[in-house]
Amino acid sequence: MPALDGMRVLDMTQYEAGTSCTQLLAWLGADVVKIESPRGDPGRGVVAAAGLPQYFLNYNSNKRGIVIDLASEEGRDLLLRMAPKFDVFVENYGPGVIEKLNLTYDVMKKANPSIIYARLKGFGLSGPYSGFPSYDWVAQASAGTFSVTGRAGDPPTRPGPTIGDSGTGAQLALSITAAYVQKQRTGEGQFIEISMQEAVTLFMRTLGLRTWGEAPQERTGNARGPGTDVYPCKGGGENDYLFVMIVTTAQWDAFCMTIGMPELISDPRFETQRGRFEHGAEFFDIVKEWTLQRTKHEAMKELGSAGVPCSATLDTYELFTDPHLSERGMVEELDHPELGTVKVMRMPALLSGSDVPMEVAPTLGQHTREVLCELDFSEDELEGLFDRGVLG
Repeated sequence: MPALDGMRVLDMTQYEAGTSCTQLLAWLGADVVKIESPRGDPGRGVVAAAGLPQYFLNYNSNKRGIVIDLASEEGRDLLLRMAPKFDVFVENYGPGVIEKLNLTYDVMKKANPSIIYARLKGFGLSGPYSGFPSYDWVAQASAGTFSVTGRAGDPPTRPGPTIGDSGTGAQLALSITAAYVQKQRTGEGQFIEISMQEAVTLFMRTLGLRTWGEAPQERTGNARGPGTDVYPCKGGGENDYLFVMIVTTAQWDAFCMTIGMPELISDPRFETQRGRFEHGAEFFDIVKEWTLQRTKHEAMKELGSAGVPCSATLDTYELFTDPHLSERGMVEELDHPELGTVKVMRMPALLSGSDVPMEVAPTLGQHTREVLCELDFSEDELEGLFDRGVLG
């Protein structure tokens, strides 16, 4: 049985931060009904190659989709009539939008006193920045990730992964699940607020530990101490590199043995951690000579098998072709009614007692009639709403 079987979610999210939250709930078995305007989630317009809306597909699998024109009084009233049949309401619209629609927590709570009402905002609902708009990289800059990314002396650098969006979404999904468990005990809902800036700040807890709360962490590029760095490999491509992370003495010894230079273990230059710092450039050249004789996958296999933490630096295409990820089924192929076969990533966590097959993201308004019929709206009423453009 799906872990969240029985949870019903009204999903009024767009782009990535909110949609990644509700997607996690859907992957765990919740019935997530995505509400879109007649124009659709703007995430549908973030297009990849050949017109394929891969961005939307990546964040909306396992949901049902309906279209309601909430700008109309009829559409707003319709949503409030739906609210009592759902456990959770989630939104991540820009500052002031929900207030303009008059769909605040107080309003929704009157329609459903036990609703769990969740809001995701760039800077939260209070404080001097609360009215500012935000996206993933804005949230990351405000949470410090730019300041620690890049090489010393270079400008702050934007990290690639969208931890501001999906990282916040994951934390909100956990919070909603906790509130839902609490609701099973008490019968009461609650209000949940999460700030993207604060959610990303949580990922900064490992940085700057030596000067925690006293001074900023410096940018150090890929190097993080002796032996921990990115080394070029055979092939010469822009991602033909191996990342090695040596933390313990046992890993250092295993590393030196594996690259065929056991004498480095007792070499006066590298015997101590301080010595390795002082002679870091010399050590890098020694390692580089070894890695350049091997592909990144060959080097990873040799060192990883010896107990040395390392990885080939996979590019975004290799995520779809890597033999390890492929064997574990991280990427699934699904049939889309308009696009044919599409590729999407599954939920990373594997639950032995929760079987939720992957389903492709909905087309615009695909489930409007289906969902509202389940909620006992009459066919005559639905036809009128469709005719007047309230539904789509």
